[in-house]
Amino acid sequence: MEQTRIEIDNLPPRHVGAPAIAVTGRGFTFSVLRILDADPERIVADLEHHLAQHPNFFHRAPVVLDLQAVAEAPPSLTSLIAALRERGLIPVAVQHCPPELLDEALACGLAETGGGGGARRERSVRPPSEPQAAAPRRLRVVRQPIRSGQQVYAADADLVVVGTVNPGAEVLADGSIHIYGALHGKALAGVKGDAGCAIFCNSFGAELIAIAGTYLSADEMAAVPRDKVVQVTLRDGALVIE
Repeated sequence: MEQTRIEIDNLPPRHVGAPAIAVTGRGFTFSVLRILDADPERIVADLEHHLAQHPNFFHRAPVVLDLQAVAEAPPSLTSLIAALRERGLIPVAVQHCPPELLDEALACGLAETGGGGGARRERSVRPPSEPQAAAPRRLRVVRQPIRSGQQVYAADADLVVVGTVNPGAEVLADGSIHIYGALHGKALAGVKGDAGCAIFCNSFGAELIAIAGTYLSADEMAAVPRDKVVQVTLRDGALVIE
């Protein structure tokens, strides 16, 4: 039998003792800033309008830039990112980026997400020979109230909260969120981009709701009746509260 010899003399020596790093997996929530116009003056004007309405929500907030709507005539990324940073936002990634802008995005320190665009457009995926049934989503159940300052995240799962989500608390799920008590804090469903998710609660009074990165703050929901049973869905890019 032939034997293969592997030379390891040139490998760096492994550090002995406590490890210096640890690689873990964790879900994070980012706002998606959809760029709908290539005119930098209009972008900045709309941005300042939103910042005036929600200054604390956007302050030092990491954002992903979505360029799908302006892929044919995108704005200058360098100028846009500078404008965002001057106003306290922190651009971290770009999605649906045209191939000709990828180098500029990387030079500005942005990652490329899996939202399409770039060199990935050249890749093709062969459809399966038979339809594949979607795997059922897991369920995480929390049976106590979520207190102010607490955050509960259901990774790759729907979230069920039997108690109340108090003001200052935050619940997040990759799937849908069901709250059988009152919602007085923040609820963010579909945090990995699943627009088919929904939020349900028995008594509505949210500080903020979001589905797949599209959100409404308390000020924008002032006309919504409080303490009512509601469901929130995402339709045509807008949140619908019923």
